[in-house]
Amino acid sequence: MPYTAVTALSHPGLIRDHNEDSLVVGPWTLCGTVTDSPQTLAFPRGRPLLAAVADGLGGHPGGEVASGLVVNRLAGLGPSLTGAQEVGRALEVCNRELFEAGEDHPELATMGTTVAGVLVLTDSLLSFNIGDSKVYRQDGEGLRQISVDDSPPPLPGRRTTSAVTQTLGGSAGFTPVTPHLAPCPLTPGDRYLVCSDGLTDPVPDDDLALLLEEPEDGRAAFALWRAAIEAGGPDNITLALIRVHD
Repeated sequence: MPYTAVTALSHPGLIRDHNEDSLVVGPWTLCGTVTDSPQTLAFPRGRPLLAAVADGLGGHPGGEVASGLVVNRLAGLGPSLTGAQEVGRALEVCNRELFEAGEDHPELATMGTTVAGVLVLTDSLLSFNIGDSKVYRQDGEGLRQISVDDSPPPLPGRRTTSAVTQTLGGSAGFTPVTPHLAPCPLTPGDRYLVCSDGLTDPVPDDDLALLLEEPEDGRAAFALWRAAIEAGGPDNITLALIRVHD
């Protein structure tokens, strides 16, 4: 039977005192937890499967609240999502609910989060993101980013920037969002990496590609996490490897 395997972990890194990342894989969520051992889940093809990472905004209150709210909402909506239009609407719902939660709890008024993920359908796959969490595709031509960063160009001499130009929530007044949506072919054997910038800021893309030459998903996920830790673990690290099997 065709199936999709998702291997995931979430860890606070070495600097942060808690984890503001959250993760959703189908009906399963991890919110603000600590794992350094990858877990793999398998799902039969034929039903929509959503896998996504949300990275709560640092410097804002309630980052873990915002990311947790988003992944829990996506876990509930995931089975009903059938394409780009439905995913866009789901992200709009998440955005509005963050602002409504801030109205009910003024101490959380500017909480916000990024989000990036994939929706696996019967014959296709959809990548989506808001903010600077990323989605990569690995196929016979190598590894390449397919998400679009909502961030300004880095300063001269810098490889990354911590600034973001679009998020879910994140401001005192309601701000609409324009999700980045990209359809992709569903080819057995291809692998997708969804991750927060706690992985990609310390680990360059060329290093990610080398680490993902490891064919076994659990070992590859662990190697990615270890590379971020060995580079100083400056931020929360959350990642999911998604592979389509025949």
